Amino acid sequence: MLSVRIASALLLCACLAHGQNSVAQASSKSAAPPEPKAPQSFDLSGIDKTADPCTDFYQYACGNWKKNNPIPPDQVRWGRFNELAQRNEWLLYRELETAANPDAKRTLLEQKYGDFYAACMNTQLADTKGVAALQPTLNTINTLSGRNQLAALLATLEIRDGTSGLFSFGVSQDQKDSARQIAEAGQGGLGLPDRDYYLRQNPGQQKIREQYVAHMSKMFQLAGDTPEKAANEAQSVMAIETALAQGSLSRTVLRDPAKRYHIMTLAELARLTPDFDWPAYFNGIGMRPFEMLNVMSPGFFTTMNAQIATQSMDAWKSYLRWRALRGAAPWMSDAFVQENFNFYSRELLGQEEMAPRWKRCTRATDGALGEAVGQDWVKKYFSPEKKENMTKLVTALEAALGQDISQLPWMSEDTKKRALEKLALIRNKIGYPEHWRDYSTLEVKRDELLGNIMRADVFEDRFNLNKLGKPIDETEWRMTPPTVNAYYSPPMNDINFPAGILQPPFYDFSKDAAVNFGGIGVVIGHEMTHGFDDQGSKYDGHGNVLEWQTPADRKAFTERTDCEVKEYGGFETVPGQKLNGSLTLGENTADNGGLRLAYLALMDSLAKDTPGAVPPQVDGYTPAQRFFLAFGQVWCENIREQDARNRALVDPHSPGRWRVNGAVQNFGEFGKAFGCKKGAPMYPENSCRVW
Repeated sequence: MLSVRIASALLLCACLAHGQNSVAQASSKSAAPPEPKAPQSFDLSGIDKTADPCTDFYQYACGNWKKNNPIPPDQVRWGRFNELAQRNEWLLYRELETAANPDAKRTLLEQKYGDFYAACMNTQLADTKGVAALQPTLNTINTLSGRNQLAALLATLEIRDGTSGLFSFGVSQDQKDSARQIAEAGQGGLGLPDRDYYLRQNPGQQKIREQYVAHMSKMFQLAGDTPEKAANEAQSVMAIETALAQGSLSRTVLRDPAKRYHIMTLAELARLTPDFDWPAYFNGIGMRPFEMLNVMSPGFFTTMNAQIATQSMDAWKSYLRWRALRGAAPWMSDAFVQENFNFYSRELLGQEEMAPRWKRCTRATDGALGEAVGQDWVKKYFSPEKKENMTKLVTALEAALGQDISQLPWMSEDTKKRALEKLALIRNKIGYPEHWRDYSTLEVKRDELLGNIMRADVFEDRFNLNKLGKPIDETEWRMTPPTVNAYYSPPMNDINFPAGILQPPFYDFSKDAAVNFGGIGVVIGHEMTHGFDDQGSKYDGHGNVLEWQTPADRKAFTERTDCEVKEYGGFETVPGQKLNGSLTLGENTADNGGLRLAYLALMDSLAKDTPGAVPPQVDGYTPAQRFFLAFGQVWCENIREQDARNRALVDPHSPGRWRVNGAVQNFGEFGKAFGCKKGAPMYPENSCRVW
C-alpha cells in the first residue's frame, strides 16, 4: 500500500523540477559506462545569436544547446537537470560497484547498500526465478473468497509484501495543527498516470486505454494465465480502475488544502464505507489506536465502497493480481521487464530504448537506501565550504524577499507584517540531513532482488506509520542527498536543497556572482516563493492552514494569480495542447518570484562589492544579461512529444520554454537589460506580478 506520505508528496511539497523517469532494463552484461562530461555553467556555445532575445529569449539562451544535445535513446527528456543527474548517478554508481564486492573491510552501511545493488545487477538470478519470485503474493491473493476478507488481505499485502492496493493510507501533519501527526486516507489504485487518462474522450486517450488493456493481458499471460482468462482479467481491472478514476478528485482540485481536508471519526468512516472492514485493515497493518483521521477525498471512498459491493471476487482477485504484477514487473525476469518497458516507457512516453541496468540499479538503491548511500556520497562530493557559501546565498535571498514584501504595492501593512513573520520562521536545510536514517532493521539479501524491493517498501511504510501521535521531526528530509532538485514544504515551512543540485550548472565557484545568482539564486528564490504561492500562502509560519491575509489583500492576491493562470493557460506545450494554468500556478508563481528575488539580491551584492562603479562586462555581457542567461540556460531541454503530452496532464511544472519566457516577460528588468522595445514579446506593455 502506498503511504499518504509518498502518495501526496506533490501536494505537501513544492519541488523545483520534474521527477526523473525510472525505466526498466533487461541485461546487466555491458562494459563499464564512460564518465559523463561535467555540466558547464554559462555555456556560451549554447546561445543562439541568430535569435532575438526580445522576441524569444528561450531560443536565444538555449537554441544551440537544444540543437547540439538531442535526447538520448534511453531518455524521454534531456535537459540541464538530466545532465547533472546522470553525472551524479555515475559518481554514485562507482561507489556502489565498489561496495557490491563482498569485501570483509566493508562497513555495515556499505554491506547493506552494496548487497542491494549487487542483487539488482544479478539479472541471471532474476531470469531464473521468473514469476516464482512473486508467487507467494499471488498465492495470498488467490485465498480471497469473500468481501469481508478484502480489508485484511490488503493489510497483509501491504505489511508483508509492500504491495499497494485500492487507496493510499499513512500519517501526515494535521494541516490545522501542524505539531500533531494524524492518520490520513487518500485516493489511489490507478495504473495509468492520472484520472484523466480514463475520463478524457479523445482519440489519443482512447488509444492509450486500449494499449493499457492489451498490456495487462500480456502481463497476466506471462504470469501463467491463458489468453482468454488474461483478456477477461484485464477488462475487470479496467472496469474497477475507471470507476475509481470517476470518483477521484483532479490534481487541480487537490491543490486546495480545504478540498483535501475532511476530519472524520472512525464511526463516520465506517458509515462512509460500510462494505470495508476498517478495523481489520488497521489491525492488520499494526496501527496504534486512534479515533480521528483525515479522509482526503470522501467521494473516492464512496466510489470504492460501491465497487466492493458490486464487483465479483474474481474481479477483485484480478485487480489485486495486477497491482502486484505491475509493482514487481521491473524487478522480475526479462519478459516482464520488457513488457513493462514497452507500455509504460515506449508507448506512454515515447522512450526508444531502455536505460542501462547500472542506471536503474543505482536509482533503485538510492531510492531504497538513500540516506545510507547519501552519507558516504556527501563526504566525497559536498564540502563544508559549499554548505557555508550556500548558507550565505540563502541569507541574501531572504533579505531580498523581505525587501520585496515590504515594497509590495497591493499588500496592506498588517498583511506585510504577517508575511515577514512567516519568512522569519522558514527553516533552511542545506546539503543533507542533520540526523541520518537508521536502516538496521531493513533486511537486505544478496540473492533476492524482489524481496529486497518489497522489504524496502515495507520499511518505508512502517517508518511513516510509526509517526502516529509522535512529535514532528523537523530535521527529516524527503529527498536523498544526490538528488538534483529542491523543495519547499508548507506544513514544515522549510526549504530543502540537496547536495546533488549544488553543482554546475546551478552553482559554480569559478563563475561570477551574476551566474550563480541566475542559477542557484533563482532556485533559492523559487523555493522561498513557494511559501507564498497559491498553496503556500494558505499556511502560516508554523505550518497551519490559517488565513493571514486580510480579505482585501486575498482578493488582490487572487486577481494577480488569476493573471498568471490565464497567461500560462495560453501557452502551447505541444501542437493542439495548451498548459493547464491552474495546475501549474504554484510553480509559475515560484518561477516569477524566484527570478525577481535573485535579481534583487544580485544587484544588492554588486552595489556592496563595487559601490558607485559600473560592473564590467564578461564574455561580452553585462552582469544583468549574464544573470538572465544563466537562469535561461538552467531550463534548456528537449522532450519527446508523448512525454510532453503526459506532463501537460500530470505535471505541475511548465515546460522549460515557458518557465523561461513566462518569467522574463513578467519582469521588466529583463527588457531593460537587453535593450528591448516596450511592447516586444519579452517586454510587454502589461505583465503579471504576484510577489
